[in-house]
Amino acid sequence: MSKFSKRGQRRIAGAAAVAAVAAIGLSSMGAGGAAAGPLANGYKESTGLSGEKVQIWRKGEASQITQTVANNPANRAAAFGGTYTAKLSKGLNGNIALKYIIGCQVDITGLTLGLSGSLSLSSLGGGGTLTLPLAPGQVKIVDVTDKDIKSGGSASLQVQTSVYTPGCAGYASARSAVLVVAGNGYNTDDGTVNGSGTYMQSTLYGQPFSLG
Repeated sequence: MSKFSKRGQRRIAGAAAVAAVAAIGLSSMGAGGAAAGPLANGYKESTGLSGEKVQIWRKGEASQITQTVANNPANRAAAFGGTYTAKLSKGLNGNIALKYIIGCQVDITGLTLGLSGSLSLSSLGGGGTLTLPLAPGQVKIVDVTDKDIKSGGSASLQVQTSVYTPGCAGYASARSAVLVVAGNGYNTDDGTVNGSGTYMQSTLYGQPFSLG
């Protein structure tokens, strides 16, 4: 019997400390927003040993640098969001999770989710403004949200978030990462896979963007 935990998968993507992310409305991030910066769309298709497929799309992602409340040059802030979709072939159940890799004075272009530790928005108390320092040289990964996917179905995450990183006295950047786990016999109630069927994991990384 093969098992995996959704909570455990979230901990796979992590970093040494905590990022500050809060859900907000992004009324200025539409196509007409002059300060908005559109990011590249993305697509990835993965195929299992028996021909099963996991497809991931990233569409309409955009970012916008925002001023911090204290207007402190050592602080960084940005708003961003997009639509993230996964589709599974018949027989596969699974989960789609959105994460953000955030770094201060670190080139995050080649960084993946293979870091230890993790922090979710729920563990930080939900939808309030969440801020913790991001020191130069640090990389942090935040779990934003996730959704289960029924057999042969699809699921989308429409997300609008902001990040505030006090203490970063240098260039700060971030990128999205969409992690999809799927398997034959995936149980959406407890996040396990049972039996000896296919297990798949696929990640679609977004275009890095500046936090200021």
